[in-house]
Amino acid sequence: MSLVATPEPDVEFAVLGMHHAEQLPALLAALPELQAVQSLNAGVDWLLPHLPEGVAVYNASGVHDAAVSEWVVAVLLAMRRRLPDMLELQRRGEWDVNLNDVTATGPSAVGPIDTFEGGTVLIIGYGSIGRAVAARLAPFGIRVFGIAQHRRADAEPMEALPGRLAEADAVVLLLPLTPATEHMVDADFLARMKPGSILVNAARGRLVDTEALLAALHRRRIRAALDVTDPEPLPQGHPLWQAPNVMITPHVAGAVESWRLRAYRFANEQARSFAAGAPLKNIVSRC
Repeated sequence: MSLVATPEPDVEFAVLGMHHAEQLPALLAALPELQAVQSLNAGVDWLLPHLPEGVAVYNASGVHDAAVSEWVVAVLLAMRRRLPDMLELQRRGEWDVNLNDVTATGPSAVGPIDTFEGGTVLIIGYGSIGRAVAARLAPFGIRVFGIAQHRRADAEPMEALPGRLAEADAVVLLLPLTPATEHMVDADFLARMKPGSILVNAARGRLVDTEALLAALHRRRIRAALDVTDPEPLPQGHPLWQAPNVMITPHVAGAVESWRLRAYRFANEQARSFAAGAPLKNIVSRC
């Protein structure tokens, strides 16, 4: 097996990342013998529509577990303890005595603050990242329920989702974007969520109906932490920027300095398996 850095007609195995998305049509046209693609990303919605039938796709599930799960835990704790609100108070130079009931003289505009101990987190799309989130939340005394496409020993099926939404203190989205999951978080979904709960999206922005989310945020029924949005990048002046009870990061949950090292190490293992005719990990179903 030879290794090349540019398209050549006899290439059978390619390693591609989201940074190739705009080049995909021309890139794939230059690879007529392509048999398999290893994605550097866990999500492959940017890749699948462009690939010819017969080309196997493998994702990078496992590569981003630590980074994304750390981001999820960080924003859950920050939102629960109202840290974004207190950062805004700091910027304004305001010490809100009403945040502490020992010194309070009236209600605080920030809202109630509580621990997450004994709380419940619902993870929709309970794969390797979801299990990593659950492992990191366990020491905080937080119960985790996982929802997967099909019932497993550690996860319930999608049919259980409506009932679980009503009891969860936070709902974490980690599932892939497909025609079936696009805008699954709509007005009905948000209405079923527990009042005051937190929606966390570390997957794809188009899982969420943005207009429905804006309405729920302005009613102050829920709060949200978003690493992805629809549209993305979120344009200057978009209503989400100024919506209440929302924390937004620019698609950086997995963008830690060490991710490329892990991704290319995994891709190297996959390429060696392909060359040896051995089974590869993380094949993606196109159904």
